[in-house]
Amino acid sequence: MPGLNDFEEIAASLAQARTVAVVGCSPDPARPSNGIARYLVRAGYDVIPVNPEAKEALGRRCYPSLAAIPEEIAIDIVDVFRRSEYVAGIADEAIGRGVRFFWMQDGVVDEDAARRLRDAGIGVAMDRCIYRDRETVGRGLPLA
Repeated sequence: MPGLNDFEEIAASLAQARTVAVVGCSPDPARPSNGIARYLVRAGYDVIPVNPEAKEALGRRCYPSLAAIPEEIAIDIVDVFRRSEYVAGIADEAIGRGVRFFWMQDGVVDEDAARRLRDAGIGVAMDRCIYRDRETVGRGLPLA
């Protein structure tokens, strides 16, 4: 079973992923979700913005949910920029899609959802920043 905040899994996921769905991606460039999504694009990932309130972010179509993303698009990482109370539903959609890794950004915590994701074979990073972790891994430093 995948672990929670397992450093080797995090590093491997970041190295192997091609597509990242950013849930809660804001079209506002001043918002952290937008800045991280732009960083991920510059780093070479195909970023899919997910936000039911926006039609577009980063010059890309925004989907209202993970379930609304066409099934033929494989999602390697789901990166969540939503409050903790919304994680359970997002986790259910991620499990249904068979994503490989589920990321809850700083301050986002849902132990039950993390357990269900891990039980489904999905790696989980919780209360962590994908930007900081990717930069750390990229410099060859151990994750803390």
